[in-house]
Amino acid sequence: MEITESATPPKKMGRFNRWDTPWLNPKLITGVSILLAILFVGVFGRLVWDTDLAYTGAAPLNLPPIGFENTRGQTGQWAHPLGTENSGRDLLAVLILGAPNTFFIGAIAAFVGMSVGIFFGFSSGFLGGKIDALIRIMADVTITIPALMVLIVLQAVLNEIGIVTMALLIAMFAWQSPTRLIRSQVLSMRKSGYVQLAQMSGSSTFDIMFKEMMPNLIPYLFASFIANVTGSILAAVGLETLGLGPQRVPTLGGTIYDAIAAAALLRNMWWWWGLPTLLLALMFVALLYTNIGLDEIANPRLRKASK
Repeated sequence: MEITESATPPKKMGRFNRWDTPWLNPKLITGVSILLAILFVGVFGRLVWDTDLAYTGAAPLNLPPIGFENTRGQTGQWAHPLGTENSGRDLLAVLILGAPNTFFIGAIAAFVGMSVGIFFGFSSGFLGGKIDALIRIMADVTITIPALMVLIVLQAVLNEIGIVTMALLIAMFAWQSPTRLIRSQVLSMRKSGYVQLAQMSGSSTFDIMFKEMMPNLIPYLFASFIANVTGSILAAVGLETLGLGPQRVPTLGGTIYDAIAAAALLRNMWWWWGLPTLLLALMFVALLYTNIGLDEIANPRLRKASK
């Protein structure tokens, strides 16, 4: 019997592409790249620029950036390329120190708030009962407290505010939203098959919550953390522009406060308030892109819609 070859060629098996991963999200990469660039300048800028110029009396007064003139006809100097301000501080040195300080305040506050929120959210959503009721009441009551007013009073009472102290004060009001959001996620997950299987196998409550359930929420937790960083930075800048931030270290909000107090707008010293404002805007855009990218990783529907 004669065997004839099939006219239809066999289908090729699809090859696995190791680069085909949701974590290679363009928005996430863009946002993280901008944040890393800001931090890179803040960290390595100290190696190439004299940051002692960020303190009072270290440079000539009121010099404009390179290529500009101030109201007195003075032009910028290469020794101070971004100009100086009313107290003789070099703006480049101030930004090199101030940008990481502002970001670290937000990051520390968000980390502490998220840590408390994760613990309370998992405990409330998984354990239920009286623990759930107590945590919900705590979150609902404290979330209605006007955080800005309380922080203003606390910072006015304290003699000296540092980066860590300010971050911890902001963290007092950074755990309620993560707690409520994580609780809702845990409530929808605790009836899942793998959770019930872990319970039947005798796994401890801690292992079920933080070894079985938590890894499935990693993209969601990262997105919540970035949102918390944004809110904490905004709170810090709001306090700093009222003159209630750290007194001994430069920050972006503190620089804007100094410019407002010295009437920089009326004196046409735009570089004094404009440069830190631009850097803050760039930081918020980077955090927004990072948050959107993490949302798309956590939600496949958003990922498909963006293609």
